[in-house]
Amino acid sequence: MMSGVQSPTFALALSLSALLACAAPAPRDARVGNPRPNIVFVLADDHAAQALGCYGSPVAHTPNLDRLAREGVRFERAFCGNAICAPSRASILTGVHSHVHGVIDNAATFDGSQPTFPQALDRAGYDTALFGKWHLKSAPTGFDTWQVFPDQGEYYDPTFDTPQGKVQVRGYATEVLTDLALEWLEARGTSQQPFLLCVQHKAPHRSWEPGPRELALYRGERVPKPETLFDDYASRSSAAGEQQMSIARHLTEFDLKLGPPRPKTEQDIAAWRATYDAENATLREHPLSGDERTSWNYQRYIKDYLRCVAGVDASVGRIMEWLEQHGLAESTLVVYMSDQGFFLGEHGWYDKRWMYEEALRLPLIARWKGVIEPGRVDQHLVQTIDIAPTLCELAGAACDARTQGASLVPLLEGREPRDWRSSLYYRYYEWPEPHHVEPHFGVRTQRAKLMRFPRLDAWELYDLERDPRELRNLAARPEAAGLRAELEGELHRLQAQFGDAPR
Repeated sequence: MMSGVQSPTFALALSLSALLACAAPAPRDARVGNPRPNIVFVLADDHAAQALGCYGSPVAHTPNLDRLAREGVRFERAFCGNAICAPSRASILTGVHSHVHGVIDNAATFDGSQPTFPQALDRAGYDTALFGKWHLKSAPTGFDTWQVFPDQGEYYDPTFDTPQGKVQVRGYATEVLTDLALEWLEARGTSQQPFLLCVQHKAPHRSWEPGPRELALYRGERVPKPETLFDDYASRSSAAGEQQMSIARHLTEFDLKLGPPRPKTEQDIAAWRATYDAENATLREHPLSGDERTSWNYQRYIKDYLRCVAGVDASVGRIMEWLEQHGLAESTLVVYMSDQGFFLGEHGWYDKRWMYEEALRLPLIARWKGVIEPGRVDQHLVQTIDIAPTLCELAGAACDARTQGASLVPLLEGREPRDWRSSLYYRYYEWPEPHHVEPHFGVRTQRAKLMRFPRLDAWELYDLERDPRELRNLAARPEAAGLRAELEGELHRLQAQFGDAPR
């Protein structure tokens, strides 16, 4: 249980939610012969797929997420449509691309009156709750209970917005969110009403402040550097060289933990100092420059990032354990995903935004015991816009007529759907701040990727089968002219399909 400040009306809200949850048993879904599932939807922030053991990381400490993948399905080719927090979250909620839901960048305010999957599930009889990062400026809609961070939120002693006002909770954000979620589940008692529980973490978002339980991880270790840490962008357009998100030049002292400790309690401050002080002192005594300093920055950054990931993994483990202890593991669909990917030193970068694979690709894992065959790896092209129609179908809820995504239910059940997509559409808008990433759009197929930078009148083309790290831009190569023409045609087809027409 949490300690510290808590809203005096939160317990009342939970009690009312539990009282309203006492309803008739959930109707059955004739299509699969199962009751409508409870849904636990866990959304991490900036969790790169390459930072999970089940996606191939040799160093990420993710035993619970790896177990979730072993007991469910892992989507190998899951992608966002706009690799930045607010737009991607709005697409998850609505099932439509940024130009339709209106949140094209982090400055936009989400119109909460437009249809979302929480609203649809709420109308379909689900008990709905949200805890954690919202980041859409407007108040959440479709949730019976919600408690969300203002803007990005804080890692230590976070403040929350609630329907009753602001409340601060003592503790580490990842653990606090888990406590709130489990308290809400406990308060439902023996209700037979199906539920939607959204747990939306701040971690592992910048500034990568690990929790006290994870600070000791990776001490004294050297995390392997990515092969492209010192990428020179030789064949790319000028966009790659103009960005301001490099590990060499753009991480701040705050990012690198070169300043005062962030925790407040003496015990947590001691753990913080044990992790950082000795290395900081050595750096002050023996300053580094050039590639050596970039490598030092990388080690500090990646260890903190992975520590934050380990905290999220522990949270998922606690929720899985609660479901098992209360006999709900087989009646609950657990979905884990990130809003987008993230650069973990690849191409010398942190952050996201680009259509390059590390930012475009995200982890997506789903477990529903008895329905989803355990241990499957799905290779279909799936996207954030597919989440809303999927959850609506499983809940027997009406799906928004605007929906541009496709339900993943056939893929969850191991069936091959007819006419599944063969390409994905992407568009990034935000310019110039905060990272000077050029606006761009493009198309990705199973084999290749074409990107257009309109302000620069530039194209980039990558053969992902032969060049998975995207180091050889083929856009101007005569031998790739046929592939480029094919992808340009597919890009125009997608723009027409989705009603978007940048050039």
